[in-house]
Amino acid sequence: MNEGVWAAPGRVNLIGEHTDYNDGFVMPFALPHTVVATASRRDDGLLRLHSSDVGGGAVELRIGDLAPGRGPGHWTDYPAGVVWALRDAGHPVGGADFHFESTVPTGAGLSSSAALEVVTALALDDLYGLGLERWRTARLCQRAENVYVGAPTGIMDQTASACCTEGHALHLDTRDLSQRQIPLDLAAHGLELLVVDTQVKHAHSDGEYGKRRAGCEAGAAALGVPALRDVPYEDLDAALARLEDEEVRRLVRHIVTENHRVERVVAHLEAGEVRAVGPVLTEGHASLRDDFRISCPELDLVVDTGLAAGAVGARMTGGGFGGSAIVLTDVSASATIRKSVREAFAGEGFGEPRIFTAIPSAGARRLA
Repeated sequence: MNEGVWAAPGRVNLIGEHTDYNDGFVMPFALPHTVVATASRRDDGLLRLHSSDVGGGAVELRIGDLAPGRGPGHWTDYPAGVVWALRDAGHPVGGADFHFESTVPTGAGLSSSAALEVVTALALDDLYGLGLERWRTARLCQRAENVYVGAPTGIMDQTASACCTEGHALHLDTRDLSQRQIPLDLAAHGLELLVVDTQVKHAHSDGEYGKRRAGCEAGAAALGVPALRDVPYEDLDAALARLEDEEVRRLVRHIVTENHRVERVVAHLEAGEVRAVGPVLTEGHASLRDDFRISCPELDLVVDTGLAAGAVGARMTGGGFGGSAIVLTDVSASATIRKSVREAFAGEGFGEPRIFTAIPSAGARRLA
């Protein structure tokens, strides 16, 4: 017997890429695309997981056997990891039945895994009366992904899914998890934010995320700071002069300038200067392409084509090496940009991208 239905959204990051594991600033907002979970408790110690989006039938796991390194290495590791993280933190979580349905594109850099984690945690929180605060839910989901799944992700994705509110972008300090909801009404300014899912994920992305993270940690250690967030933007040139490794120097430059870009975007939005956000997004793409080196031909093509067709600004979003880009455009130019991007992809022999409008939407919630 089902005891409830919950939903958690994917997210798109407006600005602040790879800053979250450097204790920095990010600015995501929730998408209308969600993972929906129908769930109920079990009293036999079993976790039963089923997805309408994945073949192979239901998977049953004993909750007492869940441990890092024991998972089968597929989608069930994410909800199983959440159960493990909750129990490992001392929360009295028992067995459960879960059925999942998702409209969040996978492999698109839009946090489908975080949405799966957060909806699992939210359902278990309600079913077992845990009374978790949303920021704590996000932390536990991050631990599930870091420790159980083994992916060294930061805290942004889970916090965005758990904490975003409709009509706003989330200005998040990833060090102390302090949050500000910044109004983001693009339509009122005649603007639209397009997400262009390239539907590409390059194989060389495997392990590259971890290398970037290790390089950032090496930079912080060389500069004698706890994290790159602690390098003031005004002191960047002096800091870079102290670094001998060119690769580390590029990583440090991106993180410090990206944190500054988040602050600039917040200032523009609070001043009602929404159009001024566009050039900051474009600067961010150049930094991710040239300093962090995580773009790819498909993402660059979206950005270059969008700008040539009249976009206000554009950049890749997400972890990189594929996935999605965002394009800020006047509503009147949206159709032209969509057409131009599709034609550019066809001209290069790339597969057709998926393009949709990003609307700042509600965070995780109970539906029934």
